[in-house]
Amino acid sequence: MRSVRVRIIATLLVLAAAGVGGWQLLPSQDDENTITVGTTDAVTSLDPAGAYDAGSWALFSNVFQSLLTFEPGGATPVPDAAESCAFVGSGLRTYRCELRKDLTFPSGRTMTAEDVKYSFDRVKKINSEVGPASLLSTLRSVSAHDLTVTFRLSSADATFPFKVATGAGAIVDRTAYPADRLRTDAGADGTGPYDLTAYTKDKKAVLKPDERYEGALKDTGRPVELRYYADAAKLDAAWKAKQVDVATRQLPPGVLAGLNTSDPNQRVSVADSSETRNLYLDTRAGSPLHDPRVRQAMAWLIDRDRLAATVYDGTVDPLYSLIPTGITGHTTSFFDLYPKLDKDKAKKLLTEAGVSLPVRFTYGYAKGRGAAAQEAAELKRELEADGLFKVTLKGYEWTGFQKQWASGKLDAYAVGWVADYPDPDTFGSPLVGTAGTMNTGYSSKAVDRLIRTSQQYADRTEATEDFRELQQAVARDVPVIPLWQAKEYVVSNENVGGGQYLSDGTGVFRLWRLTWI
Repeated sequence: MRSVRVRIIATLLVLAAAGVGGWQLLPSQDDENTITVGTTDAVTSLDPAGAYDAGSWALFSNVFQSLLTFEPGGATPVPDAAESCAFVGSGLRTYRCELRKDLTFPSGRTMTAEDVKYSFDRVKKINSEVGPASLLSTLRSVSAHDLTVTFRLSSADATFPFKVATGAGAIVDRTAYPADRLRTDAGADGTGPYDLTAYTKDKKAVLKPDERYEGALKDTGRPVELRYYADAAKLDAAWKAKQVDVATRQLPPGVLAGLNTSDPNQRVSVADSSETRNLYLDTRAGSPLHDPRVRQAMAWLIDRDRLAATVYDGTVDPLYSLIPTGITGHTTSFFDLYPKLDKDKAKKLLTEAGVSLPVRFTYGYAKGRGAAAQEAAELKRELEADGLFKVTLKGYEWTGFQKQWASGKLDAYAVGWVADYPDPDTFGSPLVGTAGTMNTGYSSKAVDRLIRTSQQYADRTEATEDFRELQQAVARDVPVIPLWQAKEYVVSNENVGGGQYLSDGTGVFRLWRLTWI
């Protein structure tokens, strides 16, 4: 996903207003007052069929329901809009869910199994270039009868329940969403814990607890207003001006590095995260980066330690493989093949490839997205240092940037990836599988075979060796170069608790856990 969303593996650092070791959530007379949350994550679309990014899915997980969801820190999907779900028969090819009774859309209409079928069918039919259809690649058909929904898969896929629990499985009111095109107004009709009562693109989303909600949650939380900021500096200014109660994803690196954990006027949570950032390379014929030796040369020149230390002030960790640290199957495949900076090996590879030096290509980045511009400048400096490459930088606003990479028009670009669900598969098929969402043109029969094989194991630990082989193949072919792994920072004022639960590595953004204290 987006910078797109596994389990958090570090202990949360949550500080009391008085600086003592812990604090307790207590009832407050301010429970009905709105909590304001500031973020730089943008919303691409309010329609679940038209967005596959962290900002959109954060909103979806509060406004819509899926059949399944994840409990905080959980690794296994649990029922939400469904009463129960399970594979039936043998071979992990048929998945069946029984819908809860009396789920009600904002219009007052009761949800039916036909709404579920309609929601999945339209994601695949619309097949938006920036939507989540690729996540449902193994879904062959959906049928509905009474309260029963049956999914038939084209191949065994033990990860399908995880995908159902994501924004790709958000259930919409079939009377409010066109079957063959995206809904484009400022409304959203779901059965999640919140109603979207007002929305202004790139400005704010106003959320009111949904009294009709029935599902996995016992409490739908406090009223929340999400405020969207164009860049990290503007979010920081809003935080300092006390215009937001909570700041998340993402304050500037320098601000994060300087957070004072003993400040009695704020609460800070810091956790290891599965969010990664990779450099994606166009492998198509005609691209200046088509020859794998050119991409391997780049891998010999990128200094992750310097990137993390200078651009991100040590708030991220260097990453040397597709699957991040703490996730089943993680390796250090890029460190194993490219253990240190080596311009001589890079030059030898380029000479063998017979390309003209310097190799010229264009690097696209999203303007205003965190430290993307500074990161682009640093990668340009590293690649150009020895005269082997000449990099032209080009910035785009966020929506345009997504369209550029989705249409395969960028030679190279970097983007964050937030795990869709707590399984290493989320770093496989979407990122390096044929027809994956990153659209680098990369296609490997060996990698696709490993992805399919890994999906056959109901016990996910049995897929570990497949993921290790997959990462080795990616390090050899270099359609992508891992750059860094993030930490999760949430800052809130002294009156707001629950910020540490906002993002817990499951792909669910838990606004309902915020509370006045």
